[in-house]
Amino acid sequence: MAVVAAAVCPHPPIIVPELASGAAPELEPLRAACRTALDALSSATSIVVVGSGPASATYAADAGGSFGPYGAPDVRIGSGPRVLPLSLTVGGWLLEQSKSAELPRSYLAVPTGETPARCLEIGHELAAGNERIGLLVMGDGSARRSDHAPVHLHPRAEIFDTTVAKAFQDVDLDVLAALDPDLAAVLQAAGRAPWQVLAGALAGTTLDADLLYDAAPYGVGYFVASFT
Repeated sequence: MAVVAAAVCPHPPIIVPELASGAAPELEPLRAACRTALDALSSATSIVVVGSGPASATYAADAGGSFGPYGAPDVRIGSGPRVLPLSLTVGGWLLEQSKSAELPRSYLAVPTGETPARCLEIGHELAAGNERIGLLVMGDGSARRSDHAPVHLHPRAEIFDTTVAKAFQDVDLDVLAALDPDLAAVLQAAGRAPWQVLAGALAGTTLDADLLYDAAPYGVGYFVASFT
């Protein structure tokens, strides 16, 4: 079994305290849950950070990412060019706050609109080797959970997110694999493709799950789950 642990985390920029301003204290439970999930990746020998992006791409450990576009130009990760999309930039930042920070890492961007079949295939490919891999899978749930959400409330948003949360808790890979990309696009659920990569990577494993966080504090579904 190549995948020995996995973590699911969201990627809102405001998870970074310098960007959260007055909301920083109320987001500490979310950050704490992420740290717990990422600490569990320390049993791996290397980590692959998977997140959505505008195109399929892989990046080395030194790839750079910046929070400058979100108002924190002094907060960045990596020593290389600032090429990482937001999901992977947040993933790298979270890793640097955890016990898994010193492990070798790489980054994988999956197109937001990638087909479920290809996402599952990517997951199978990640799990095909003999190395003990830890996966950090970045993705937000629906951005239409309330009238105060980035996009106006959608009646199917909460049902979609509840389905995803239960699938994480139950390690129900079939449910994750069956998530409808068209519905996810309508609900602006950025995690759909990375979650389906996770479903492919965990196929055939016997990892247990712990759903550490499930809330929509700003009308966007945030999940943190640990698979060990």
